Amino acid sequence: MLFTPLIAPSLQLNNRIVMAPMTRHRAVEHNTPNALMAEYYGQRASAGLIVTEGTSPSPNGLGYARIPGLFTEAHVQGWKQVTDAVHARGGKIFVQLMHTGRVGHVANLPAGAEVLGPTAEVCPGEMHTDAQGMQPHSAPRAMTEADIAQAVAEYARSAQLAIEAGFDGVELHAANGYLIEQFLNANVNQRIDAYGGSIEGRNRFALEVVRATVAAVGADRVGIRLSPYGALNATGAFPDVEAQYVALTEALAQLGILYVHMLDHSALGAPPVPAELKFRMRVAFHGLFILAGGFDQAGAESALKAGHANLIAFARPFIANPDLVERMQAKAALNPMDMATFYTPGPKGYTDYPTLNT
Repeated sequence: MLFTPLIAPSLQLNNRIVMAPMTRHRAVEHNTPNALMAEYYGQRASAGLIVTEGTSPSPNGLGYARIPGLFTEAHVQGWKQVTDAVHARGGKIFVQLMHTGRVGHVANLPAGAEVLGPTAEVCPGEMHTDAQGMQPHSAPRAMTEADIAQAVAEYARSAQLAIEAGFDGVELHAANGYLIEQFLNANVNQRIDAYGGSIEGRNRFALEVVRATVAAVGADRVGIRLSPYGALNATGAFPDVEAQYVALTEALAQLGILYVHMLDHSALGAPPVPAELKFRMRVAFHGLFILAGGFDQAGAESALKAGHANLIAFARPFIANPDLVERMQAKAALNPMDMATFYTPGPKGYTDYPTLNT
């Protein structure tokens, strides 16, 4: 089933294989996509659907070095190179909008931007800065309701720019401990106003972002990535996590968005997302369901045949195998990954992996 086309009212894909979003840190000039990035994504266009690396809708969301943005005309023009390259090879591509929130350092931000979060609590751990090496995360400023409204508007405007740049749609990154999940997760969100303190309060920001994005570009162009039970950036499970995510999924279904992209981090050592929760969310949601997290080809086929998902996302195998789809079809061996070049600038370990035909 992996190689069977997907035909949905608003999305037609050549196969059921999704290239998952993976940060690669190659937007070296003003966080602007470039020709090297266009080559990288174009090489991988045989995936049924590509979801780009996390891309900030705001100067405040550029918490990491060299991640791309999508809030200026230069960003739009840069991304057009990428979407043109993918479409020229018959692929489809969504941009993942990722505001890093409190997961950031001021040295990585442009002038005038600031690190923001649901509260002023600093995210534990460190991150790389090009200017100062490894540094603890910067202290965030707790977002006011005006800040929240601005962030919501930034997501919606970025989604509009994505369509201008030629993307087929947008994925809202509500996983991995970034801004939307910072509001969703009770271990991080200690607010006592309307944006915290309860299932409804913690879900509020995510749903406001979804509603604004749907209003901007249409529900059939919007997906969302979720990672209940993920443990990145000091998130982790909490007492009402399952009830909260079922309620969130029911609300997303009512909004009619295109897909939910469920990420299970257990392959990286986090607790697995319980099968029962995946089932409840799958039943609650009426659109397309994408599963991600440590799949091999056999496991992906099994999940599709069992009806657990419509699409399966693969991440790291796509780094070293631009022709991953063709390799899976041929049952060919995969290239080994060079982890030392995952996040370094330049083409090495990025666009220089061989294909079966080279």
